[in-house]
Amino acid sequence: MEPPVVPRDRLEGWTLVAEATERPFEAGPVSVTAGTARYERETQPPRPFFFASRLRISPDAGPNPALTRLVESRAREGFRDRLADRRIGDLARRDERRLDVDDPAASPATLTVFHGRCAVDGGRVPVEALLAVWEAGEYLLAGGAYPTGDGFEATRQDVLRLVRGVRPPAASDAVERS
Repeated sequence: MEPPVVPRDRLEGWTLVAEATERPFEAGPVSVTAGTARYERETQPPRPFFFASRLRISPDAGPNPALTRLVESRAREGFRDRLADRRIGDLARRDERRLDVDDPAASPATLTVFHGRCAVDGGRVPVEALLAVWEAGEYLLAGGAYPTGDGFEATRQDVLRLVRGVRPPAASDAVERS
């Protein structure tokens, strides 16, 4: 399954490190398939990363409020697991708010902000992680994590700019994946 589109002009300084199709959830006749692209910056660890995913839910019931709440909840759980895989722990949810995305056909995203610490060379580096979930005819997820040391505000704004630009593959011929 193809991941969502990230505008190429916003990816300056980011390197595509993985694309994958996974089945993060399956229960009886219901399944979720995710197409995900992950990008990193070439820096000292912990490296900032950004990801964009689109979900296909089968059977297709179309987005609705109850399903949206379930997708948001499962996405937060899965994101916590992914952060743990990257040695980011001690996570605390700091904020949840609405985030407008660039796609006029999309709903506003629910943005969840986490703070945690990443194990690096025997130390613990403070990290902020962002997860956005929204609907654009299908469910999209995007976000990332980065250390909160010097200059982190610029990285936060860069990740938010990337998140806002994510669109379903058919949404625009003007934007392309890297």
